[in-house]
Amino acid sequence: MILFPHCKINLGLQVLARRNDGYHNLSTVFVPVRFHDVLEMLPAANNSSTDADIEVTGISVTQNKADNLCVKAYQLLKKDFPQLPPVRMHLHKIIPAGAGLGGGSSNGAFTLSLLNNLLGLQLSQSQLERYALTLGSDCPFFLHRQPLLATGRGEVFTPVELQLESYALLLITTPIHINTGWAFSQIVPADRSISLPAVLAQPINTWKDELTNDFEAPVFAAHPVLKEVKASLYEAGALYASMTGSGSTLFAFFPYKTVLPSLPAGFTAIWTTALTSLSNGQ
Repeated sequence: MILFPHCKINLGLQVLARRNDGYHNLSTVFVPVRFHDVLEMLPAANNSSTDADIEVTGISVTQNKADNLCVKAYQLLKKDFPQLPPVRMHLHKIIPAGAGLGGGSSNGAFTLSLLNNLLGLQLSQSQLERYALTLGSDCPFFLHRQPLLATGRGEVFTPVELQLESYALLLITTPIHINTGWAFSQIVPADRSISLPAVLAQPINTWKDELTNDFEAPVFAAHPVLKEVKASLYEAGALYASMTGSGSTLFAFFPYKTVLPSLPAGFTAIWTTALTSLSNGQ
């Protein structure tokens, strides 16, 4: 069976307070985007020496197989469902790692969903979310595939109505890898009175000054080229531009596809769309 784990962007990202469990309380709106990896799962060969083997192709990923979130998702379920048969997976990576797009988290969440459906585990949505949260704070979002206001550590969801399909969405991926732990260490948490849904209810051309990502300031200070590229997107006619997650991917909404300025070496422009809902596997 083949699925297509999609990525996300963040519309606004507020780091509100450090929690006693070491995580941070956040406020952000996750939006699914039609830019995805490819995940295939098959029964393991009879002579397989492992429960969950994975082959990763596409973008180079420098990690041990045991650290891959697809494998971790399988092992997580295996603890509670020892009858799970061995599987082999092929993950073709298109979404870059360390880019703020949630590619790894999406892979893990889609693996949980795939195993649940394929093997008839009959896990409820809330049960799948608890497993996903064990894998990562943003993993549960990828079980919903619609725009959601996320609070808590990113796992408390409220649906948000957005009309974004008429805009051209541009992703700018970069060769810059941002360590999430480092990014959080640069933030001074602060309570905010700004309601992200209220801002998003306004016309998109008013978002620029109110819809901000707290990670931009430290990341742009460390990598000024990202700030320069964001400015160039507005000069090219973007209605709204921002960094997603803890970086380093930039995105921008345009009224239509346009001619872009030259990008630095290693930066890639990808035209796609943000969606208000995704059917399974799309």
